[in-house]
Amino acid sequence: MCGIWALFGSDACLSVQCLSAMKIAHRGPDAFRFENVNGYTNCCFGFHRLAVVDPLFGMQPIRVRKYPYLWLCYNGEIYNHRKMQQHFGFEYQTNVDGEIILHLYDKGGIEQTVSLLDGVFAFILLDTANKKVFLGRDTYGVRPLFKAMTEDGFLAVCSEAKGLVTLKHSSTPFLKVEPFLPGHYEVLDLKPNGKVASVEMVKYHHYRDEPLHALYDNVEKLFPGFEIETVKNNIRILFNNAVKKRLMTDRRIGCLLSGGLDSSLVAATLLKQMKEAQVQYPLQTFAIGMEDSPDLLAARKVANHIGSEHHEVLFNSEEGIQALDEVIFSLETYDITTVRASVGMYLISKYIRKNTDSVVIFSGEGSDELTQGYIYFHKAPSPEKAEEESERLLRELYLFDVLRADRTTAAHGLELRVPFLDHRFSSYYLSLPPELRIPKNGIEKHLLREAFEDSNLIPKEILWRPKEAFSDGITSVKNSWFKILQEYIEHQVDDAMLANAAQKFPFNTPKTKEGYYYRQIFERHYPGRASWLSHYWMPRWINATDPSARTLTHYKSAAKA
Repeated sequence: MCGIWALFGSDACLSVQCLSAMKIAHRGPDAFRFENVNGYTNCCFGFHRLAVVDPLFGMQPIRVRKYPYLWLCYNGEIYNHRKMQQHFGFEYQTNVDGEIILHLYDKGGIEQTVSLLDGVFAFILLDTANKKVFLGRDTYGVRPLFKAMTEDGFLAVCSEAKGLVTLKHSSTPFLKVEPFLPGHYEVLDLKPNGKVASVEMVKYHHYRDEPLHALYDNVEKLFPGFEIETVKNNIRILFNNAVKKRLMTDRRIGCLLSGGLDSSLVAATLLKQMKEAQVQYPLQTFAIGMEDSPDLLAARKVANHIGSEHHEVLFNSEEGIQALDEVIFSLETYDITTVRASVGMYLISKYIRKNTDSVVIFSGEGSDELTQGYIYFHKAPSPEKAEEESERLLRELYLFDVLRADRTTAAHGLELRVPFLDHRFSSYYLSLPPELRIPKNGIEKHLLREAFEDSNLIPKEILWRPKEAFSDGITSVKNSWFKILQEYIEHQVDDAMLANAAQKFPFNTPKTKEGYYYRQIFERHYPGRASWLSHYWMPRWINATDPSARTLTHYKSAAKA
């Protein structure tokens, strides 16, 4: 995890513009560098480094003797870089996984390069020989990327929007900043004056399709067909592989553990893989909650079962409420459910950074979208409609759960790894018949639970524990986190303010005082940038007025049972 930043064709003083790059210093607490591009005095790269691999030669932009005309700034991990290096016989100059991007590009061009990368990434690649700039982002947008481009060809790129919003350019008083779409790459021409012109924007991978790099990986052969035992076996093989490949790091590994199905499967599989790889330190797991939190109890059960070094972080409502301002600043969004869920993750990341030496943090993000884990999937009109909804959620992950997971951890210099969004695992899961993936016997994610039924990886009661949203599970059922927030905000936003919301916020007008309060904080930090969020996250098919699972009738009946 790092922070990348670049300007092309700037007409302002670069030493002043570079101050904007310091807004993302949290992403790389180990080192930083600014570097001008030879022959282009108005182009430069900025890089903040979190040293996870190759502490000696890992600074960026990466440049190697063989390709003096290539400059690469990237944020991410390429898990198959050694496999690609060996297969094609590339000679490495460093031990950095990202060096593979330079070799693949030189060998086969940009399309082949991005298709062969198994990992998470956001990159800026400059080719001064062919006068091209390339931007690229991984399939689900696990690593963030934002860009701003003017009509006269000024381009600014950054890991987070906050590194771009204060930039100045002569042609516009207000620089439009927008997220770079996941699963795409863009080709731009570099002109002699350092400015650029967009040539094409290409979607290189759809998550349903098996990725091109699957041809070269060493996963044991999957069995064909959709017979249930075959499917369960394939799920276990691919999930194990997804966790195993993510062990690639020179820093200590930890794992977030809420005690729900997803994080428990990740933690248990991770600990097993670390033992097999003979990692010499114990796995640290981390849970957060208030007094009487069901998550804390469940996580403790899992930690005892798997034998991790478990840390519990307690927080109270005042600490959670006080964190809202810095959480919204870190997130760059005002989406209600994202803000709610981010507070706990932000506070636990703060604890990890301050009290431990774990830096690479595993988590269960992406499973609910992929395996239809949200409670409202019980109300899906048909398996096909559920499949459509699952794919929509995956498409929008970069606006919601993946955004939350990245920003809350990156704010404290941690790197998140999410095995459920592994290309091979997710494309296989999405290839299964729709009727296999829907909730069954009143239980969501039934297929995933069934696949690990006989593994003894985690306790049975955790394997079959019903879905509990992270923002709900951190507090007791008697007093949910969303209720605590709403009670506090009731005194911060009066009825007249809410009645006037449409005039003040015509785009994505908040309908509740809670939504109004978050929007106010957002606008204070990022005035006029509301379009970064296209719509609020909300359950489908049930006429919900609140995104919390605890407001749904399915949850209420399950809680009484």
